[in-house]
Amino acid sequence: MEGILANVLNGLSWGMLLFLISVGLTTVFGVMGVLNFAHGSLFMLGAYLCMQFVRWLGSFWLGLLLGPPLVATLAVVIERFLLRPLYGRDVSFQLLLTFGLMLFLDDGVRLIWGAAYHVVTPPEILAGVVPLFSQTYPVYRIFLVVLGPLVGAALWAFFAFTRWGKTLRAAAMDREMAEIIGVRVPVMFTAVFAFGAWLAALGGALAAPHQSVGPAMGEHIIIESFIVVVIGGMGSFPGAFVGALILGLLSSFGTTLLPDVQMALPYMLLALVLLTRPRGLFGEDV
Repeated sequence: MEGILANVLNGLSWGMLLFLISVGLTTVFGVMGVLNFAHGSLFMLGAYLCMQFVRWLGSFWLGLLLGPPLVATLAVVIERFLLRPLYGRDVSFQLLLTFGLMLFLDDGVRLIWGAAYHVVTPPEILAGVVPLFSQTYPVYRIFLVVLGPLVGAALWAFFAFTRWGKTLRAAAMDREMAEIIGVRVPVMFTAVFAFGAWLAALGGALAAPHQSVGPAMGEHIIIESFIVVVIGGMGSFPGAFVGALILGLLSSFGTTLLPDVQMALPYMLLALVLLTRPRGLFGEDV
């Protein structure tokens, strides 16, 4: 029983980190139509900045507070001067640009922090373990399990009830009509791209005590994030949440029950969903 519960908690904690990066990825795509290959590198940058602030200031909470806004500021520069000139062109231009940005940011991290892996300890209040039947379980992972739905609920409330959220949803459905009624779409695009980057960096900062911080962490998670977005449905907020939970639990139980094929399980699930629901679990059929 404790083994099953531990696997569930492991899957939920990893799923919540996947949700934070995936919801930013799907929001950027839903509103801007941009598939950002560099999104995983922004996640990685959030983890590194959190680690650096912990070293400088000795506080994980300050790292969590200060790191993501810096990444969002970088995203504003990227959108304004690199992405914006490509709007209206073939999507391959955006894919090549964001892929090049991923390589640039990954190499930049290696130049600044080196190729070694680093460890960030959780804050003291979350550093212990709690009893789990005959075993123990890290408090920090339980914190992630609790935090994920709270962030999800806050994002849902933002999109459902606030003026900004409703404007974003309207622009995602009909960009030209949004411009006609006075929405400053270029400004909104910059804000959405920065917001997606902030979510990715927040996920990276939260992941720093959960896993080793290294230059390859962005490349690994962007693949899983794309799988989450496709499984849930491109541009779907509930799809990102459900897809992240499914993939997190699949990864956790697959490692325990099917270790020989665990790495292939996400791709098998992706193929199954595409065969039965080509637009994802929450995507609209045509």
